[in-house]
Amino acid sequence: MADADTARLCTEIVRTVFGPLTATVASVLLTHGRLGLAQLLRFSKLKPRTVRAALLILVQHNLLWHAQSDEEGEVFEINVDECLMRLRYGRYVWLAEQLYGKYAAEIVQLVLDHGKLRPPDIISQLSIYDPVKAPAVLSQTLYKLVEEAYLKPSTLLSHLSPRDKLIRYEAEEKRKITGFPTARELREAKEVAEARLRREEEEAEQVGMKRKAKDHLHKSSKRKAIEEELEVDDAVYFRVNCERFNVHIRNKLIVDAASERFNECAGAVLRAALKATEPKQRKLSDVRSDPASFASVSMHLPDEIDLSAGLVLQSSKKPPTMTLIKEYLGILASADNPTPAGRAASFVSLGGSRVQVEFEIIAKRLQRRVLEAVARERHGDEGVRVLRLLLDVGMMDEKQISKIGMMAPKDVRPLLSAMSAESLVSLQEVPKSADRNPTRMFYLWYVDLQKASAVQLRNLYKTLYNIAARRQAEQDEPLLRAVLEKRQRSDVSQDEERLLTRNERELLAQWEKKREKLTVLETRVEEAVFILHDLGAFKINDD
Repeated sequence: MADADTARLCTEIVRTVFGPLTATVASVLLTHGRLGLAQLLRFSKLKPRTVRAALLILVQHNLLWHAQSDEEGEVFEINVDECLMRLRYGRYVWLAEQLYGKYAAEIVQLVLDHGKLRPPDIISQLSIYDPVKAPAVLSQTLYKLVEEAYLKPSTLLSHLSPRDKLIRYEAEEKRKITGFPTARELREAKEVAEARLRREEEEAEQVGMKRKAKDHLHKSSKRKAIEEELEVDDAVYFRVNCERFNVHIRNKLIVDAASERFNECAGAVLRAALKATEPKQRKLSDVRSDPASFASVSMHLPDEIDLSAGLVLQSSKKPPTMTLIKEYLGILASADNPTPAGRAASFVSLGGSRVQVEFEIIAKRLQRRVLEAVARERHGDEGVRVLRLLLDVGMMDEKQISKIGMMAPKDVRPLLSAMSAESLVSLQEVPKSADRNPTRMFYLWYVDLQKASAVQLRNLYKTLYNIAARRQAEQDEPLLRAVLEKRQRSDVSQDEERLLTRNERELLAQWEKKREKLTVLETRVEEAVFILHDLGAFKINDD
């Protein structure tokens, strides 16, 4: 069951795309948790036919899980993560166009609009205006998207809640333990259950491709040799693999962070290192990239870039490109600072003539930067100083914070109380005696990263909901709504300059400007959500 802010945001997303009736069903499931059909009818107060239609819509668009329970029968549950992914659908289409061209963007857009589709349906709908040439190009593009895992098959397992399967598998492993289970055995049982679930998902996603046989006639032997090739299975329904597109979003954030810290040339070298292993980057949970040689990094650098412009060289003679690449990779790896602090500030790690991008280290640094930005916005530079001090040192009491942070004691206590109210810092009580008397306790302040990130994530979801509500309120203004409806007429859309008055054109221009500002703000907030939520898996795994 989602919290209130997340539930409101998901309900608004569903209402915007599918209408108020489907949003009512989604809101009931988000508020009450998993429900059966009878309970859903009672809480939603809608007709059975309407509720069934809404459930079919949510299942078709991968927003609903269903599970079989012995006590309640079939129950339904909203897939919150998939619902929140809809905020990035525009970026996914743009990425598909950048990677494989216009036809790939059209395929991704169509699959996103319909939830899941079979290859013949995709090709037939997109080749209406060019039935001769388009099918062949679309088939090739579709094969690339499926082969590179940008589209994945929609299987029965993808509609079942993975949490239920994990609990069941873990219970099966625990039953194999004889006697009283130890902590190690429980941990191993959980790891085996997670590995089994992951293996099942990987096996289920292999059904998207099938082998076809080709006959070749060899002139020398005059015998047929069978060559097996892969092709897209026309009987399988495909959906968009959001995680594959999220990898590109993560890589762009990493390159931007390196360019901001050093310069554009360092960012270009890091981008080349990422591109060298990009085909093998399938999941955000990878701790680091596969090793890439310096030569492959050099091959992915653009020809027009001048790496010497970002370095202060001792001689006027320009060094070889490979020397400059090694220099930049040494800077990105913090080779001049072989300490824990230097490793925590690095972007890559070097091993011989190979380089690996450290995703986990960079993700933790990006999450820390988001928390510092929140602390600076709400509590000024002093708040950032306290946050960094506690993150670097660990638990400290007020006197130590005041002394090491060089702040007046009378300013430290109210600042810590204000930051504690927003969960940026937490308090740990350490009793001096067994009676736990409050007067005989040490009160130590520290930063609980998981708690702080979760609270800030809820605040960001609340901000995203407010942005969507503001956009809808602006659009529902009577004058603007009338002009928008008028512009949708076929005759007006063809000649807006002549059939719209000056006041109407000015009103539309103001609306476009407001909508652009809200979209930019939404993109920035969603980027922070991506860092705290999608890249936050490393922090949770460490705990």
